[in-house]
Amino acid sequence: MTLIRSSLVAVLLAMPVLAYAAHARPARPVAAAYVFPHGVLEPARIDAQRLTRIYYAFAVIQNGVMVPSVSSDPANLPLVTGLRQQNPKLEVMVSVGGWLGCAGFSDAALTAESRAKFVQSVMEFLERYDLDGLDVDWEYPGMAGAGNTYRSEDRQDFTSLLTELRAQFDARERTTHRHLLLTIAAGSGNDYLEHTEMAKVAAVVDQVNLMTYDMYEADGKTPTGNHAPLFADPADPRQESADATVQAFEAAGVPAEKILLGVPFYGHVWVEVPNVNHGLFQPGKPPANGYASYSVIATTMLGHGFTRRWDEASKVPYLYSEEQKTFVSYEDPESLEDKCDYVRAHGLGGVMFWSYFDDQSGELLRTIDTKLGRAK
Repeated sequence: MTLIRSSLVAVLLAMPVLAYAAHARPARPVAAAYVFPHGVLEPARIDAQRLTRIYYAFAVIQNGVMVPSVSSDPANLPLVTGLRQQNPKLEVMVSVGGWLGCAGFSDAALTAESRAKFVQSVMEFLERYDLDGLDVDWEYPGMAGAGNTYRSEDRQDFTSLLTELRAQFDARERTTHRHLLLTIAAGSGNDYLEHTEMAKVAAVVDQVNLMTYDMYEADGKTPTGNHAPLFADPADPRQESADATVQAFEAAGVPAEKILLGVPFYGHVWVEVPNVNHGLFQPGKPPANGYASYSVIATTMLGHGFTRRWDEASKVPYLYSEEQKTFVSYEDPESLEDKCDYVRAHGLGGVMFWSYFDDQSGELLRTIDTKLGRAK
């Protein structure tokens, strides 16, 4: 009897621990897509079941307040939130800024008054369109970006802006009991870290979306290269990579679980590339359009005069056409599998990608979904 009672007590004492362990298991990694509609949105083209989050791109800042960027946005946003009917757990957010939409950030963040004005407009925007939060895509604090206004004060003002957004989000949550997400899209270079206070930023945001791509682009000055390498190739003159970026952000104070690894659904193209090392790390020139979606790459380049190569050191593919002297750096299912494995192994929060409609086949999203363990 004593033995039975002792065993029963042991089981009962263990139950809260087991319950806590089950509750404390890390959430499934995030699979976040930037959706850039280019006009009227067709929701049927979005596989909401395989996504955990959508970033609608982009809202912009006009006269210090956040507003839709194009006339189709007010109609598109309800269509995106309507995807929750397919996936009730889907988080739908808006991203403000982007490469060409950052002109108003420095002014909006400059003073307590300007920040309050911007934050109030954000709160109204999120409520109007029933959104789950905001992604701040300021490219970049303290730096010119696409010729935008910037100031040395941006470093501290960026922190202040995010802190005040967090305060208002938390205040709203206390009344609605609905958590509003706050994320940022972060540049992958050390310049970005030098112009921001990442430890303070990480304390107030839910996630940091690392734009670990565009490390090489055709500009006529630099050689070809892997634009989204997982690891640095020893032959790479820049020695930049997603892994190096993750390590740098962690060293700057960003917890691994708050990092989303950025992956591209597109490639970069160089022309007039000599047939040396299959075009990798060779001189080249920019074509009229150096951006190629994965759909274009998969349907018009692979098997159409281009040979696929694999950079084992960097864990990414590239294409080269000897006849056309053209080089293409891109992402494919094999490289995505390696990156998803990396996310798992390093305890990162998940992946985000730009952009959804660059892969019409859905092949890349299916790869992410399967590797991150959410396949239906």
